[in-house]
Amino acid sequence: MDKLIIGGTELNSRLFVGTGKYSSNEIIPKILESSQSQVITVALRRVDLKSQDENILNFINKDCILLPNTSGARNAEEAIRLARLGKAAGCGNWVKIEVISDNKYLLPDNFETIKATEILAKEGFVVLPYMNPDLMDAKRLEDAGAAAVMPLGSPIGTNRGIRTKEMVRILIDEIKLPIVVDAGIGRPSEAAEAMEMGADAVLVNTAIATAGDPILMAKAFSFAVQAGRMAYLSKLGSQREYAEASSPLTGFLR
Repeated sequence: MDKLIIGGTELNSRLFVGTGKYSSNEIIPKILESSQSQVITVALRRVDLKSQDENILNFINKDCILLPNTSGARNAEEAIRLARLGKAAGCGNWVKIEVISDNKYLLPDNFETIKATEILAKEGFVVLPYMNPDLMDAKRLEDAGAAAVMPLGSPIGTNRGIRTKEMVRILIDEIKLPIVVDAGIGRPSEAAEAMEMGADAVLVNTAIATAGDPILMAKAFSFAVQAGRMAYLSKLGSQREYAEASSPLTGFLR
């Protein structure tokens, strides 16, 4: 399988996973093993370096790339402060910018996200901004120095699939940065669909964490992402309005 490169780092897996909503942090290493994911996101507000039992970082493999997110930030200033605190605490220089001031639908604020991205990218962060899929804002994020763009498929935690499909497709066609579909993917088939469209990766948390068997579901998503990527690379056959026989209908059975 071809490599995904973000911020100069080569990745074999195109499935990113999260750390939220699990019954226990102890399941996280098993999720990483089953999913084969190399990138895992964690809310910076959940990192407690003073507690060995509660510090979520103790449950994440050291060879995994940590993608701290600024969940809880309501504006660019708060997101920047969280990112800097995370880096100072040893979480590395990757960061997923989440700026959300809408408490009902939890939709990202693109304007504040762009401001935070520009400042943090200049400071050397590998910035992956979570955004509403808007082409002009995606171009602004590209200009601001983002390492990738993470458009939502549907509102966070809904498992409703890629309801923004046409908008995401436009970003895939027009933006040079890697496109990581984030939020709302609820089924492995939807992850495969995103990859078939040409997305470079997907981030899945709720669909795995709330499954009856999260470890098995993580493996299912891993297979789905691989299958979707292979389908995209093999170039899907064109759709037709009318039926066309797979085999000739003449020249035999005289």
